[in-house]
Amino acid sequence: MTRITIDPITRIEGHLRIDCEVNNGKVTNAWSSGQMWRGIEIILQGRDPRDAWIYAQRICGVCTTVHAIVSVRAIENALNLEVPLNAQYIRNMIVAAHGIHDHIVHFYQLAALDWVDIVSALSGSPEGASKLGGTLSDYRRNGVQEIRQVQEKLKAFVGTGQLGVFASGYWGHPAMKLPPDVNLLAATHYLQALEYQRIANRIVAILGSKTPHIQNLAVGGVANPINPDSQSTLTLERLFAIKAEIDKLGEFVNKAMLHDVAAVGALYADWTKYGAGITDYLSVPDLPLDTKGTRFELPGGFIAKGDLSTFKPITSYQDGFFRDGVKESVKHAWYEYKGDDKARHPYDGQTRPLHTGFEDNGKYSWVKAPTFYDQRVQVGPLANVLGMVAAGHEPTKRHVNRVLEVASAIAKTPIPVTALHSTIGRIAARAIRCAVLLESLQNQWQLLIDNIAKGDFDTFNRPVFPKGEIRGFGYHEAPRGVLSHWAVIEKGKIKNYQAVVPSTWNAGPRDDNDVPGPYEASLMDNPIANTELPLEVLRTVHSFDPCLACAIHLVDAKKRPIVQVKAL
Repeated sequence: MTRITIDPITRIEGHLRIDCEVNNGKVTNAWSSGQMWRGIEIILQGRDPRDAWIYAQRICGVCTTVHAIVSVRAIENALNLEVPLNAQYIRNMIVAAHGIHDHIVHFYQLAALDWVDIVSALSGSPEGASKLGGTLSDYRRNGVQEIRQVQEKLKAFVGTGQLGVFASGYWGHPAMKLPPDVNLLAATHYLQALEYQRIANRIVAILGSKTPHIQNLAVGGVANPINPDSQSTLTLERLFAIKAEIDKLGEFVNKAMLHDVAAVGALYADWTKYGAGITDYLSVPDLPLDTKGTRFELPGGFIAKGDLSTFKPITSYQDGFFRDGVKESVKHAWYEYKGDDKARHPYDGQTRPLHTGFEDNGKYSWVKAPTFYDQRVQVGPLANVLGMVAAGHEPTKRHVNRVLEVASAIAKTPIPVTALHSTIGRIAARAIRCAVLLESLQNQWQLLIDNIAKGDFDTFNRPVFPKGEIRGFGYHEAPRGVLSHWAVIEKGKIKNYQAVVPSTWNAGPRDDNDVPGPYEASLMDNPIANTELPLEVLRTVHSFDPCLACAIHLVDAKKRPIVQVKAL
C-alpha cells in the first residue's frame, strides 16, 4: 500500500489537500482536507443585516456574486420581504452571466489540462485540427489560420522556458491519450475561452457596477434605477448593449464548448466508470419569476441513489423540505460545538475553531461535513442537470440529448444518461448547464424588457426590521452547486450567521457516522497508473471544480496583517 498526499490540489485555490491510500493500482481510502479556517461568520456577528452581503461576498475572490445574492435572499426570507420583478430579473441576469463565465473557466482553464496534453498539441497539424473541428460543428473560429497562430503562440511561450500555468502539467502521462490534432484544437479553444469568459463578466459588470464584488445589491432589490429618459440609469441603450454581448456568447458555448466536452468524453469513455461516489443529489430551484420566490425558471430538488424517479422538488424560498433537512457535522472537522459535537442545523451552528493536527481517524479538516436528512449528498452541475431532467425541464433535456448524441457518434457506441454518474459526467453536466444558463440569460433579458415596456420601473422595496428575533435562509444554485446562507437576527442585528457552501457539501470530511464526503467517496477504486504522478486523482477532484476559499477563510483575531501585496 502507498500513501499519496497532494497539497495543494487546486489550480487557483491552494487550500485543498487530498490524501489517498493506493493498493494494486487503485485508490482504497481517501481524506479531503481544507487547510485554512473560514471565520466570516464571526466577522458578521453584531452587524446590520443590510450590510451582510457586502462582507459575505468577500468569502471568495471567485464566487463573489453568488454569496452576495444568497446573503440578501437570506435577510429577505427572514423579513418575508417581496422583491420587485425588475430586481429579480436583473439579479437573475447577473447570476446567469456569472455562471456562464464560471463554467467556461472551469472546463478550459481548470479541468481541460487534466485531459489535454499541451506538449502534444505542439506537434499537431493545424489543417488536421481544423478538419476535425469542421466534423464537430460549423464554428467559424476553427479555421486553419487561427489554429496555426495559436500553435505558434504556444511554441513561442514554451520556448521561453517560463511555462506559467502549463508548468505543472503531467505532459506525456500514460493516462493522456488524445491525438495531437485533438489536443491542438482543444488548446486553440482554451485560449479563445479567455475572450468569451471576459464577455460574460462584462455583462455582470454592466449590471452590477463592477466585478468581482458587485455593488448594486440591496436587501429588498437592487440599486439599478430604471428611467428611459435618464442616461444615468439602466437605459434601453445599456440593455441592448448587454443583448449584443449575450449573442456573442452563444456562438462559443453552442458550437465550441459543448462539442469539445462531448469529444473529450467520448475519447475518454472509460472514465464514465470512475468517480460516481455519492449518488444522492441535491439541487435548488433558481431564477425566480415572481416577487415572492414561488415560481422559478430552473427547477431543483432531491434525487435518491441516482434514481430520477425519486425526484422530490424544492418549490419556494420558504420550502420546509430544504430548510429542515440541512445539518453540519464537526466530528472530523477542526471545530467544536458548545454542549456536544453532534451535527447541528445552521441556525444553531457555531464557528468555534479547535485545531488538533491531521488525524486520519479524528479531526483532519477546516471544512465541516453537511448532511441532508442525515445523509451525505453530492451537489453541483451534475446534481442540478439530473434534477432538471427529472423535473422535465425542456432546455436541459434537449442539451443532454445533444451532448450524448455527439459523444455517441464519436465513440461509435451509444452512451446512456447513466454514464453521467462519473468523473467525466460531471464535466459534461457543467457544459450542459452552461448552455441552459445561456438560454435562461436570453429569456431573463426579454422578461426585463417586456416588464419595463409595461411601465413598471420599480427595483426596490424598503426593509423594516422588527424588535424581536427572526430567522431566514437564502439559497442559490451556484456554479458549484447548492449555496445557502442562514441568519438569526435580533433587534435589527445579526445574532448568528452560517454559510453552507457547495465546496463544503462536496469537500467535507467524514460525518458523525464516519460516512465519507463526496470527494472522498468519488476517489474509491480510481485507477492510479503512477503514484509519483497521480493525475487520475486530479481528474476526479477537479471534476467537482473545487473552490475551497468558499469553504474556508483566514482571519487573525489580533488583527495583524496576514498577507501584504505591493505594486511595484
